[in-house]
Formats: sequence, structure tokens, C-alpha cells
Amino acid sequence: MTGSEENRVLRIEGLTASVGGIDILHGIDLEVRPGEVHALMGPNGSGKSTLAHVLMGRSGYEVTGGSVTLDGVDLLSLPTWERARAGLFLALQHPTEVPGVSLESVVAEAARADGRSTDGTYEDLVAEAARIGFDERFLARALNVDLSGGEKKRNETLMLGSLRRRYAVLDEIDSGLDVDALAAVARRIQEATEEDGLGVLAITHFGRFLEVLEPDRVHVLARGRIQVVGGPELAERLEAEGYTGVLAEAGASVGLPTGVTHPDGHEAGFGEDPFADPLDR
Repeated sequence: MTGSEENRVLRIEGLTASVGGIDILHGIDLEVRPGEVHALMGPNGSGKSTLAHVLMGRSGYEVTGGSVTLDGVDLLSLPTWERARAGLFLALQHPTEVPGVSLESVVAEAARADGRSTDGTYEDLVAEAARIGFDERFLARALNVDLSGGEKKRNETLMLGSLRRRYAVLDEIDSGLDVDALAAVARRIQEATEEDGLGVLAITHFGRFLEVLEPDRVHVLARGRIQVVGGPELAERLEAEGYTGVLAEAGASVGLPTGVTHPDGHEAGFGEDPFADPLDR
């Protein structure tokens, strides 16, 4: 491996973070190299979406320690838009609706910001839509407006394919997809790793997603820490045994991150939905 190749990595070291004064992440260490797929699995409330938001720089999430670099660039020092330009893509668990703005406009503006030509943007989106079996009539619609959950996730996949970033964090991109759409989305992401060298951190609960999107490593996050790491067979074990058994074997337990308290009248720390995003209260 040459020096330049060695520097091509999304590297997370000792990352700690809090939300609203509550410590959520307690020291995350993880590396994703070009062309690799890393699956991040874990019980609800373990900190998976918090990690995704911290990596992309969502406001309200405070990094309290550690570092994140993307191909040698200090990611944590950059605002969100510069993290995207540096090569990071985040597929949201709950994609945002943007009335009055089309998918084509979003992708064209991103290309323009990157200094790339916008010629052929629509044709590229049509080709991407065909690869995942998505009706091209959605391309002219306002972004994610009046779309089903699964259609929104395919919109995210369209953007990922068109923008061609270096690394993608996929926050449950498989949720809301029917069987055929799940296979098509997973297959497109797998192809991006092979064709473009895309590095992927895929947050998921479902082993069937990883039957098509083949992980190089599987990480199990619980209580704000990565507790277990293994190969693709670990996802199969989780499917068969659940988190409790696998984590118990590693000397860990299923539960909310250390430091999260249980207020009166609720089972966990963030209101009526114990696993809601703390900033969406």
C-alpha cells in the first residue's frame, strides 16, 4: 500500500459525544477504507444515529473527545456543507421533505458547488433511477414531498449514485423498503463499492439487507460503545440469537448509553418514545 492509499480512509478514533448534556457516545473507534462495507448494528437507543449525525455535523451534537478524519482531512473542524464537499454522504433515517425543490435541482447544485458541469444531470438521474427500478416521473417532483417511506429511501439512493461521494453513512436506508426495492437498493450500493470505490458505513437492523450488500466487517454498538466486531457471520448470529445473547457473551448488556437517566413516568431517557432522536423531542 502506497502512502497516498494508506491515507485514504474514514478514520474515527476515540470519538465521544453528547446531546443536551447527556453523554451518548463513549469512545468509538472505527475505520472504513475505499470499497469496504462496514455494518453497524445494535439495539435501539445504543447511539447509532447519534454517530451518523455527529459525523455529518448536525447542530446540537457536541463532540467531547476524539477525532474523525476523511482521507487525512480533519472532518470535525468543517461545517456540514464542507464535509459533504470533502466526500461524505449521509442517507437520513427520516429523509427531509423540501417543497418547491426538485431532486434534479439538488443534485445539479451539488455538482456546481463541486466545480463540476451540470450538463447531463437529468440523464444521469434517469439512468440511476433505472438501476434501482424507480419511476423517473418522481425526478421532477419536489424532493421527498408526498412520497412513501420506501420512495424516499430510493431518492436517497439516487442522490448517492449521482453525487459519487467517497464515503457514505447509511442510517437505516433499508427501512421502509419492500423486498424487491431492498434488493435493488442494496445491489446499487454494492455496485458503487466495486465501480467507484465507495466506502460504506451501513447502519441496519436487518440481516437480509446484508445478504446483498456484503459487509467486510460487522460492528455491534451498545451503550455508546462498539462491543463486538466480526465478519459477515456476526450478522447471521445476531439474526439467529438477537443482541442479548451476543452481547452477553462479550460481557456487555443491552441498554441505553451510560449516563442516560430514566425520568419519572418513562421507560427511558427521551420522553414518550424511548429511542427518539433527542433533538426531535
